[in-house]
Formats: sequence, structure tokens, C-alpha cells
Amino acid sequence: MSDGTLKESVGRYGVWSVGLRSEDPTRRGELAEAAAELEDLGFGAVWLGGNSAARHAEPLVAATSKLVVGTSIQSIWQYDAEESAAAFAELESAHPGRFVLGLGVSHAKLAEQYRRPYSALVGYLDALDAAGVPADRRLLAALGPKTLELSRDRAAGAIPYLVTPEHTAYARGILGVSPLLAPELMVVMEPDPATARALAREALASYLSLPNYTKNFLRHGFTEDDLADGGSDRLIDRVFAWGDDSTIRARVAEFQEAGADHLALQLIDANPRDSLPRAGWRRLAALLG
Repeated sequence: MSDGTLKESVGRYGVWSVGLRSEDPTRRGELAEAAAELEDLGFGAVWLGGNSAARHAEPLVAATSKLVVGTSIQSIWQYDAEESAAAFAELESAHPGRFVLGLGVSHAKLAEQYRRPYSALVGYLDALDAAGVPADRRLLAALGPKTLELSRDRAAGAIPYLVTPEHTAYARGILGVSPLLAPELMVVMEPDPATARALAREALASYLSLPNYTKNFLRHGFTEDDLADGGSDRLIDRVFAWGDDSTIRARVAEFQEAGADHLALQLIDANPRDSLPRAGWRRLAALLG
């Protein structure tokens, strides 16, 4: 579906952050300043974690000149399609080409309405079509084959979360050449194995209770043993990029060689997940060159 325009806009690297998504109006200035710095550092996109929406993207778009801001993700259960389309149109009118609607079905554990998720997603896309939201301005949080096919046929591409290079190669095989493939990758800039893996396991813990992720791990070569006790070293080492600068660069290159057009990089450190690790983002930008 993608014609390459979105690929060019987002570039090779972006930042995935829960901290840049805030409901607190007193933080607007802080978020705007952080977004402007990320643009200056050379990141092409910001991906707003949590159940984010256009209203969370607006302050960041307004504070920058070319940074693309996407939701990663907006749950189809939380916002109806007509509401999403209206918010998209408003932000698009004010800042053309700067917002991307990243959609997903979330998880049964997190959404009471969770029923027949694939059919619900198809219906949501139908409603967005009817409301005039262009397919090339939306992305899907796709893991399995059917949703990846939907990302290819009804969107600009896919934004898989919590995946490995092996999944990236699998996704590229389904998407084909043109659609954007922009997996999220957690990065721990810590060379000590024990410290890095401890931080990674803390970040991974909540996801290991969500079947959408665990089934995907099992589909791509991991075992139930890999999912036990916070995740095996093998799982941690494939899902996370950790180590010194050269090791992290090599892990990033592994995803790119597997077919990723863009990486949404989420920094993991000892600070709260909703913090703004601006010093870490500077270091990451320098590491990526």
C-alpha cells in the first residue's frame, strides 16, 4: 500500500516513548522541548506508547517542523472509528503529513470489549475508509500472518512490538517490498550482562502475561521454558539490544538486515517508564551516527 513517502518521512530511526504521551497539561512545555530536541538529534519519528491518540501527538507536532508522530498504539476498543477520523482530520488540517495513526487490537486482558479482534479491526478500517482517512497514513500493530496481510493491503505497513529479527524477516516476507516495516526495539545501554538482563526482565515482565506476545514468541522458535521465570537469557538476548555501543549497533543492524525500514527505539533504564531519558536519547543518537 505504501508508495515510499512515509518511509522517507520517518527515516531509519525513531523513538518509542510512554513518557512523551501525557494527559497532564502542565507538562506540555516539557514534552514540546523534548520533541524538538529529538528532531534536532536526527530522529525521524516519535512513537507514543500506551493507548495513545491524536490529541497526545498534537503538542509534539506543533513544537516541531518535520518530525512524524505516530500512535503505538491507539486501541480500536478505546476510540471509535468516527472519533479517530475526526481527530485525524483536525490534526492533518493544522499540520499536513505529520501524524500517523497506528492502530491495534490491544489484548483481551486490557479491553473488556475484546471479541473477534481480527474482524473488529477489519470493520474499523472499513469505517476509517468511509470517513476519508487515507490508508497510507495508518499503520497496524501486526504480529501474526493475517494482520500482517491486512497491514500490506489496508495500511501503509506494520509497527510490530516486542519482536525479534526472525519475526522481522517473517513480516517482510508477508508485506513485500513496498510497505513500511517499523518494529519497536528495546535498548538497554548497559554492558554488564547481569545488570542489562535484570533491567530487560523488569521491562518484559508485564508482557509475558499477554498471550498475543507469548504465542508470537512460541510461533518463532521459543519454548515455554524460554517464557518462564522472567524470560530466558536466549529470549532476552533476541528481543532486546543491550551491551556496549558496538554491540547495540550490531543488534540494530541485525533488524535492518532482516528487513526493517525503520526502528522505533525504546530506551530501558532504571528510571520510571514514563520518564524522559533525554541524556540517553542523546547518547543513542550519537551511537547511531
